[in-house]
Amino acid sequence: MPQPSIILQTGREASLKRNHHWIFSGAIKQTLDQPKEGDLVRILSSRQELLGYGHYSPSNISVRILQFGDQEFSTNFWFEQLSAAYRLRNALHLTSSAITTTYRLVHGEGDGLPGLIIDIYGHHAVIQCHTIGMLQNIQFIAEALKNLYGPKLETIYNKSKESLGQTASSLENSFLWGHQSETVVTEHAHSFLVNWTTGQKTGFFLDQRENRLLVGSMSKGKSVLNLFSYTGGFSIYALVNGASQVDSVDVSSTAVNLLNRNIELLPSEEFRHQSFIRPVNDFIQDCEAYDIIICDPPAFAKSLNKRHQALIGYKNLNAKVLRKVKSGGFLFTFSCSQVMDRELFQQTILAAALETGRKVKILQHLSQGPDHPINIYHPEGSYLKGLLLYVED
Repeated sequence: MPQPSIILQTGREASLKRNHHWIFSGAIKQTLDQPKEGDLVRILSSRQELLGYGHYSPSNISVRILQFGDQEFSTNFWFEQLSAAYRLRNALHLTSSAITTTYRLVHGEGDGLPGLIIDIYGHHAVIQCHTIGMLQNIQFIAEALKNLYGPKLETIYNKSKESLGQTASSLENSFLWGHQSETVVTEHAHSFLVNWTTGQKTGFFLDQRENRLLVGSMSKGKSVLNLFSYTGGFSIYALVNGASQVDSVDVSSTAVNLLNRNIELLPSEEFRHQSFIRPVNDFIQDCEAYDIIICDPPAFAKSLNKRHQALIGYKNLNAKVLRKVKSGGFLFTFSCSQVMDRELFQQTILAAALETGRKVKILQHLSQGPDHPINIYHPEGSYLKGLLLYVED
């Protein structure tokens, strides 16, 4: 059976020579042998030279490249790529840490696997496919995981229904190995209950690990408000590090129930904590001021045509939040919208600060943790933007 192929327009090989993982539809001159959604295609230059292999999609991003160069596609590709990802996490001392038992193993293009996320929760792996091509190879990926971890791996769960959306409307999340749905993990020696079948994303927001540690280091004796708190990551760090009061707010009762279960895992019952199941905008209208506020909302925009509306949303939200920071207090504010770059996010927070008339200083730029690597050839992988702000009257 012939291998489906795409032929590039003359001169459109430049992005491949820069090792960028995406080929846009406008760069394609011709398709051969009728590639379908998710097919592995050969990528050919206008002179029919083999430039690599990737997953095809009849969309704006037409090919996501898996392998560059003129070598045939490796039969051992999945194990080799997952092994390379594992070596990085091992170098970060995450694979055998006594105090942190959860990490991201595969971060899409950052690990040379566009469209694939794999998070490790103790002895359990959660796979999230963002492309049909990755979904069609999920059994190979699961086998590679089993070969890589051996008996240490007890569960592999496919949680791709939400990430694929309408492109796989009949898909159901399912166990590929084992059947456990939740476990308790540790992060910097703090315990968290993670449920990958009912939780958002893969079950926990691993990208904020280092930022949670920073919040904890500043929380002693402070009143802390955690907005969009989900299962309480920032709240736990603040409490354990001596915050005088922590309030957690999320509109999801499921998330708050998990948060409360995480509070119950704490070694003491003397912590001052309150959970609120309320929309953040409603809560922030009439709450008191806090020493530290964390504002980590879900993505306001997932496509460029929604970006302007998202900018207004971020600006209005942050203006409200800035007004609730005590003079001499701190705001940790974030955006995970990939279509909003760092400069645009900072300009949006500037507009919010101007609206309040308060004195605001940037103390630190914040980002995702090192187990969410950014491929230097694919800067779009830098999705989490954050600012640590100092606020005065």
